Amino acid sequence: MSNVHPDVAALIAAAKAAGSPPFEALTPTQCRDAYTARRALVQLPADPVAERRDFTVAGPVGPIPVRGYRPIGIEAGEVLPALVYLHGGGWVIGDLDSHDALCCRLANQARCAVVSVHYRLAPEHPFPAAVDDSAAAYAAVVADAAALRIDPARVAVGGDSAGGNLAAVLALMGRDGSIPMPIHQSLLYPVVDIDKGLDDYPPNSPGMLLTGASMVYFRDHYLPRAADRADWRASPLKAGSLAGSPPALVITCGHDPLAAEGRAYAERLEREGVTVASLHLSDQTHGVLTMSKAIGPALALQDFVAAALRDVFARRG
Repeated sequence: MSNVHPDVAALIAAAKAAGSPPFEALTPTQCRDAYTARRALVQLPADPVAERRDFTVAGPVGPIPVRGYRPIGIEAGEVLPALVYLHGGGWVIGDLDSHDALCCRLANQARCAVVSVHYRLAPEHPFPAAVDDSAAAYAAVVADAAALRIDPARVAVGGDSAGGNLAAVLALMGRDGSIPMPIHQSLLYPVVDIDKGLDDYPPNSPGMLLTGASMVYFRDHYLPRAADRADWRASPLKAGSLAGSPPALVITCGHDPLAAEGRAYAERLEREGVTVASLHLSDQTHGVLTMSKAIGPALALQDFVAAALRDVFARRG
C-alpha cells in the first residue's frame, strides 16, 4: 500500500484480521458500542491534568454535558485562555470520554483551559441540534468566563471531523455576531461540504476506517432532509463568504475522503483574507489524532495543534 504510514497499514491489517465491519454496516447503537470498545486499543491513557470536571451548561432544550480541563502545574485561581472543543464522530458517535485523552494533552501542551462539549447526536437529534447545542455551549462558556477562571477575550474553538465542521460553523457565527467571536479555529480533518453523494467522494483508500460510504451513512443520519445539506451550517464551504473569519489551523490527511474539501476550505479562507496555517499529511488517515497508541506520530500531531494554540494565546495575552 503506497504512501501510507506503516502504523496506519498495520492498523488496517489488524482491523481486517479481526473482521471489523465498516460503520455503514452497523446501526447507530452498534457504531457507538464499537467505537467505545476500540478506544483502549488505539488510544494511550490520558495525561494527568490539574483539574477535570464534568458539569452542564444551559442548552436550547435542556442541559448540555461538558467537561472542563485545566493544565497541570498552574495556580488554582489563575485565569487562562480557553479552547472550546467539539468532538468528532459523524454527529452520530463520540462523547466526552472518546476525546478525553486528546483534551488532556491539549490543555497541558497549550497551557489553556479546555471545555469539551457533548452536543446532541443523530439520528435521535438530527440537524441542526448539534449546531444549536455547540453554539449555546460556546456562548455559555464565554458568559461564565469569570466563574470558569478563563479569559473571555482569549477563547478559541476547535474540533475534529464532525467536530471540525461544528467549529467552522461557530467561527462563522462569531463573525456574524450570533455568538462571541472566537480568536482562532482549529479545524482537524473537518467535514465542510456534506452536500454530495457517494460518487462525489474520491476512490476509497483500501481498508481505511472512514470511506465515502461511511460519510454518506453519517450524512443520512444527521441530515435526513436533503434540502438541509446545502445550508452553510451543515456545509460551511457553501457559505456566501468566509471573509472576516478567525485565523485558522486546518489539518488534512491524504487517506481520508474529507481531504479535498478540507484543503479547499483552507485555500478559500486564505483567498478571502483569513490567516491560515494548513498542514497536509499525505501518509495519514482520518482519526489519527485519537489513535495515539496505534499511530506513532499522533502525539506529535496533538502537540503541533497545541503549539499553534499556545502561540495564538500568547500573542493575544
